[in-house]
Amino acid sequence: MLGNRDVMATVAVRDFDAARRFYEQVLGLEADQANGASGVAVYRCGGSRMVVYRSDFAGTNRATSATWGVGEELEAVVEALRAKGVAFERYDIPGGEMRGDVHVFGDFRAAWFKDPAGNVLHVNSG
Repeated sequence: MLGNRDVMATVAVRDFDAARRFYEQVLGLEADQANGASGVAVYRCGGSRMVVYRSDFAGTNRATSATWGVGEELEAVVEALRAKGVAFERYDIPGGEMRGDVHVFGDFRAAWFKDPAGNVLHVNSG
């Protein structure tokens, strides 16, 4: 039923203006659609989309909200985000080790960070 349909990440935020600054200026996303009055922006990310919307429940999900597979550019992406003030999360995950801000699991590498609402975002070598 849904296996052949596109899916998009949906991320709730408390402060829509702060979220737009973060997603656009820090992460470098461009809004495909944005409506400040309704507190909704849609960003194109490769062949998919991400919806960012204002909600009183923003930041209550302690799990990953959105993931970007950046391949071999992971360390460069992490460094570029760090240069823009992004702080990375550190998790004690069995079977992994930390190399700077990057979690390493054999050939798979990953880093997690939060947006201004506290949503967990993820970049990885996948």
